[in-house]
Amino acid sequence: MDIQKELIAEFDREVASTRKVLAAIPADADFSWKPHPKSMAFGRLAGHVAETPGDWAIHTLTFDKLEWTPDMKPYSVTSTAGLLEKYDKDTAEARAALVGLNPAKWDETWKMVAGDQVWIEGSRYEVFRTWVLNHMIHHRAQLGCDLRLLNCTLPGVYGPSADEMPG
Repeated sequence: MDIQKELIAEFDREVASTRKVLAAIPADADFSWKPHPKSMAFGRLAGHVAETPGDWAIHTLTFDKLEWTPDMKPYSVTSTAGLLEKYDKDTAEARAALVGLNPAKWDETWKMVAGDQVWIEGSRYEVFRTWVLNHMIHHRAQLGCDLRLLNCTLPGVYGPSADEMPG
């Protein structure tokens, strides 16, 4: 089995499904809304969903380490159109990095650190699977729950959604 070929196919499927969920965000969405005081704001969650297969994937595939500093700021969503534009640009760049990655690099160690503290350390493959693909899917599901709470129509991801079923 060609693992890289399989990862590219999975990335393509999950990026397309995630884009459908992001596109379901209404143009007039209140990005400051939270379903619970401990939850991320709706716009922060949408931005995180968009960043994961974009900026995060690019960094995982093109660098050996991410050094987090307190001045790093998450993407701030101001519009659904802007979110989709950034998502399309960044995921295309991430896909190109994925396609062009030398397969030997999957076994190399990748780290995320904050000063002397190691937050994530594993093979590039492990980090890409867990902290890019799985992480995106996890937060996409959270975003779907928020969209449902906001009475938005949900697109199907792994088959039709309840909104797409007859009757």
